[in-house]
Amino acid sequence: MAYRGMRGGHRRGRGYGRGRGGGGYNESRGGWKGGASSDRRDIEGLTETLKGLDGAGYKAYNSILGTWQFPGYTFIVDRVQTDPYAPPSHCRVQVPHDLAQYPSWATGTTSQRIACADYITRTFSRAARAGGHDQDAAGDGWHGSKGGAISIETPVQHILERTSCLINSVGNIELRFTVSLPARGRSIEGFRCAHILTESLPQVVTKSVPFGNQSQAQVQTHIQCYEDQESLRSQLGTKNLVAFIANGSILPRQSGISDRPMDVAKAVAFMSPQSLETSFTLPHKGTVTGMGIRKGVTVIVGGGFNGKTTLLTALQLGVYNKIPGDGREYVVADPTAINIRAEDGRSVTVVNIQPFIDNLPFGLDTTSFSSPDASGSTSQAANILEAFETGCKCLLIDEDTSATNFMIRDVKMQMLVAAEKEPITPFVSKVKSLFSDHGVSTVLVMGGSGDYFHVADTVIMMDAYRPIDVSAKAKEIASQHSQSVMPDLKFDCTTKRIPVASSLDPSKGWKEKVNKVKGKTQFGFQVQFGTEDIDLSYVEQLVERSQTKSIGEALILMKEKYMDGSRSVAECLAKLQNDLDDKGIDILCQGRPVGDLSRARVQEIAAALNRYRRLQVKKV
Repeated sequence: MAYRGMRGGHRRGRGYGRGRGGGGYNESRGGWKGGASSDRRDIEGLTETLKGLDGAGYKAYNSILGTWQFPGYTFIVDRVQTDPYAPPSHCRVQVPHDLAQYPSWATGTTSQRIACADYITRTFSRAARAGGHDQDAAGDGWHGSKGGAISIETPVQHILERTSCLINSVGNIELRFTVSLPARGRSIEGFRCAHILTESLPQVVTKSVPFGNQSQAQVQTHIQCYEDQESLRSQLGTKNLVAFIANGSILPRQSGISDRPMDVAKAVAFMSPQSLETSFTLPHKGTVTGMGIRKGVTVIVGGGFNGKTTLLTALQLGVYNKIPGDGREYVVADPTAINIRAEDGRSVTVVNIQPFIDNLPFGLDTTSFSSPDASGSTSQAANILEAFETGCKCLLIDEDTSATNFMIRDVKMQMLVAAEKEPITPFVSKVKSLFSDHGVSTVLVMGGSGDYFHVADTVIMMDAYRPIDVSAKAKEIASQHSQSVMPDLKFDCTTKRIPVASSLDPSKGWKEKVNKVKGKTQFGFQVQFGTEDIDLSYVEQLVERSQTKSIGEALILMKEKYMDGSRSVAECLAKLQNDLDDKGIDILCQGRPVGDLSRARVQEIAAALNRYRRLQVKKV
């Protein structure tokens, strides 16, 4: 993966690139180019400088900005925090291939570099934690010692493309992390900072970066696991599938707040029914066998607490690759799959929901539906149409999080409320056309209604976490109750929405502050974009805080580069997708070498754009 953006400056940020020796990356030369030199811009010079700052006012830390040559690699301070209580300082180390020495099987392809960089990020995080280097000093109140933590974005169960570690095509490695520069009150602790930056940091780098200090078997397993999952997902279409769950997979998690696998001794390992079993050949693992979910309409049924939602959750996260030992390594789904749910109160801007909702009271136009406070049914309809706009080929829907009147309308209700009095065409009437006319498959969890049996191509019953193919029996039941069936109707939607770039305003007051992640609340993720909070609480396929940060940067890039007044939302997303694939996630940094971004899909970026309450859209 070639990457750029090693320049220090950034037009929207403050404090980047000041000082001496900013340094830059030169891909054609396969290495880094140092900035302006000065006496003792090395590890000894940094030590002397920091000790000389001891007791000085905190702003004097700015004198360490720039590039310092350490034995074998380069250390760069890009941004110094404004005071001890501000967000920590941004730093990098650049390790040349001569020192890192990762073999070609680890850095030869884009996929290998992504997986290898993910592995190095994890080892850096573990090394900092193991040595206690990730802890800030605390105690003795305001006048006490504070700061000192070396921190990097810590990944969880998913292998993602990240800015915390970048590897170029030559094999040079750049790690981006933060350091809370230590202070006592607002006075610099120079001797302590010298110990952190010139002794503790080299220990962490030495333990976590050079290939010779790693377990070759673990590095290889990590990379090969990633490559196998990429291969497996790419082969789904060859067998007419939208998802696959390998036999032996552990789908249940430790708890509702942990994504780690349940203890194998307690969990029920997944085992496919024979009728749905299929096999794939992977480049490293060889043959894997499990349950294939075919394109079309699949309904998952079963009693409560039998694993229906657990299976659907595993499928919605099957768009990501997992770390070895996760239990869901070989659970994959179509990369465009989107979880669809009702979302009371969300903002909707100029979406054609007429395929599902029409003839609203007071003559409200549903071909250009907008609402600052959409209902359950209108929000679910909008979610489907917006997913369609992103190129989604698989909808994942759980009855428990859906609007009932959007999903079904049984025969008794049809008898009481005439069709001309009901503005909602339930999803059950359009789900077949979504697939037959547009190639969009649907996987539904239905525990309380059999209305979908007549449109289902496959029906899977979960029984004590064991899947059973009950398609034949479900079709037989459906044929016995054909009088209650809602008619199959054509799904047709040709709306083209053009976003107005000027409506995206990332500024906050007089400051040019772009976006701030509020983090994961008890309800989910949120992004502060300028003065607006974008609520992503129900965008359930976001898995890391750093993904949410990258979404804010992606919105800014879309505004500045792709939204020209003629491109549709879909076209802007396609441009973004292509640039991310070709140039890597570092394009989101736009010249700022920050390390706290991980790649989100365009589906989640679109979800944020569509939930931005100031968004303006022109319809064509």
